[in-house]
Amino acid sequence: MSLDFKNEMNEKVNDLLSKMTLEEKVGQLVQYAGFGELTGPNANAEDNAKKIDNIKKGLVGSMLNVMTAKQTREYQEFAVNNSRLGIPMIFAYDVIHGFKTMFPITLGETASWDLEVMEAGARVAAIESAAYGLHWTFAPMMDLSRDARWGRVMEGAGEDPYLTSLASVARIKGFQGEDLADERTIAACAKHFAAYGLAEGGRDYNTVDASEHTLRNFILPPFKAAAEAGVATFMNAFNEIGGVPATASVHLQRNILKGEWNYEGFVVSDWGSILELINHRIAKDKTDAARLAIIAGSDMDMEGFCYETGLVDLVNDGIVKEELVDDAVSRILKIKYALGLFDDPFKYCNEDREKNEVYTPEHLAIARDAARKSIVLLKNETNLLPLSKDISSIAVIGPFAADKDVPIGSWRAQAETNSAVSLLEGIQHAVGNNTTILHAKGVQVAKGRRSFVHELEINHDDTSPLPDAVAVAKEAEVVILAIGEDCFQSGEGRSQVNISLSKPQQALLEAVYAVNKNIIVTLMNGRPLEINWMSENVPTILETWHLGSESGNAIADVIFGDYNPSGKLPMSFPRHVGQCPIYYNHKSTGRPDAIEVVFWSHYIDEKNTPLYPFGFGLSYTTFEYRHFKLDKTTMAAGEKIIASVEVANTGTRDGEEVIQLYIQDVVASVTRPVKELKGFEKVMIKAGEVKTITFEINEETLSFYRFDMTYGTEPGEFKVMVGGNSVDLLEASFTLL
Repeated sequence: MSLDFKNEMNEKVNDLLSKMTLEEKVGQLVQYAGFGELTGPNANAEDNAKKIDNIKKGLVGSMLNVMTAKQTREYQEFAVNNSRLGIPMIFAYDVIHGFKTMFPITLGETASWDLEVMEAGARVAAIESAAYGLHWTFAPMMDLSRDARWGRVMEGAGEDPYLTSLASVARIKGFQGEDLADERTIAACAKHFAAYGLAEGGRDYNTVDASEHTLRNFILPPFKAAAEAGVATFMNAFNEIGGVPATASVHLQRNILKGEWNYEGFVVSDWGSILELINHRIAKDKTDAARLAIIAGSDMDMEGFCYETGLVDLVNDGIVKEELVDDAVSRILKIKYALGLFDDPFKYCNEDREKNEVYTPEHLAIARDAARKSIVLLKNETNLLPLSKDISSIAVIGPFAADKDVPIGSWRAQAETNSAVSLLEGIQHAVGNNTTILHAKGVQVAKGRRSFVHELEINHDDTSPLPDAVAVAKEAEVVILAIGEDCFQSGEGRSQVNISLSKPQQALLEAVYAVNKNIIVTLMNGRPLEINWMSENVPTILETWHLGSESGNAIADVIFGDYNPSGKLPMSFPRHVGQCPIYYNHKSTGRPDAIEVVFWSHYIDEKNTPLYPFGFGLSYTTFEYRHFKLDKTTMAAGEKIIASVEVANTGTRDGEEVIQLYIQDVVASVTRPVKELKGFEKVMIKAGEVKTITFEINEETLSFYRFDMTYGTEPGEFKVMVGGNSVDLLEASFTLL
């Protein structure tokens, strides 16, 4: 943003603010949902006619869940052509992993460890949603996700703050582009501020209790990176932290975000989270909730109806300073100005673009590339993969084998139901005429309603169709088994205590395995699952997530070797749900190591380690790490160290490898993680080729919030580790002077 543009924006906003009544100011802080799609509790008892009347009076600043070029124009005309000052509204929607063209769920796409892929996916989503008249998305979600029971892990980037930071910035760049005034860009939103992902028990909307050190060193880094990257908006969180709901947290919103970080965008509440201050029992009514939220720094009230109820009276009674309202209004108006809505309120309402720039062949090609790069090869014990396209027969079995809807995933925006390429279709597209393809569903798996209204029934025990699947498996040379979880078993409000395969699916897996050991499991899921039996017995496992529109084609690309899998896990897979939350960057504890007696930190019935660790993923080739070294063994203030490692492709296929760098601060003033991801590079290495990869370690790499809550380094020994996952690592060390 140039200085001239900033000055013009400030002049326009200040002039407009000076003309506004208090009621009109408060109106800019109000966001209504549209009258169709519901993405939260229907807290509003007002009728639609009253909502429209308020829009015409200039008492509404934004709407969500209103889309199409025609409808957004209609509502924008209500605001611009009828209100006294003609201030345009901003239209918002949850565009999470695509709009019409669906990309892998965010967790799956993060498994690509490819920032260009993430930016490209957000770019397509921005183009398509902007063509439907939208200005603003409630993404990316950058909550740290350590607990697979939490349904919203599918919406985030996993368990690591460093990877989440880079992934989130890439997506922000994709959504916002170089210029928000470009009608093919949309404003992004960093959510949920903060600590939502650490909800107790993995239960959505639940309590969080985290120390200031945990907040600063683990939870906040992705949000700080987003603020520095110029994300247009923030969204606060449903949870409390330290006894204060995030929506009412002065510490988070005023002190840190708008104070320490000097953030200039605005903060929107999550759906009804200001109203929910009453349920948290820190507000007695809507007016009291409005008081707490505006003082804390919540600028816009999404579907809470608290600001419109009580904020005018709070200011008139001298309880809330009008300067706080002015600050919130100016932040919102500046985003509208940056979007170019004051120049042309209808610039996004282009029906030609809506017809021609959505769900295009170009967008589908980008989605296919993202999908295949997001697949993680967890196991290929007998080198069953890749398959030859001339194989004699393949049995494609499972409840999701021919399913064209589950691969779309949860939080699916405006995707058409049953629009994805199924696994069966992908296999059929890939093989020649000499290959016989057999198909059986195997078992019925109950599905939830494709809405946010009804719970999913998941305890379905019908295994009656098993004989058909067994017969087909006996006939085939290879079985491809599509199992996992329905897409609406994950997402908002979809927390589970059981993250295993359903009983029918486990029965199907064991029955097929009994008659044909050549099984390739394509695991379709929105969270890490408990798959011990599968891992112990099945020779080949592909983690394919919910991959979006081109799912079947992308999986076939990997199965038949047109693409060599390169994905790495962004979340640890537990051996048992009882290990959750489980994550690689844990603390050591005072009794970390096994001893002969029982008095050390462990379970007596399971290992401490994950089944598959963070950063893990195999390839059709093999990589050897060697000659890891640091260019020096001591580092003074202001200096840097260069770490280098040779990575050799020792197999017969070209392949991409994600080289990962981890650091351990050996002794510090507060307890530090056993290791932390501090760098990675995804590199194509040809068969037989050796590449030298280097990483720079500087003071910022080693900095953290210390015992006294100052940010910086501490002298002492540091271990540096490098490898292809968070467990199998080469190690060196140096001393910071």
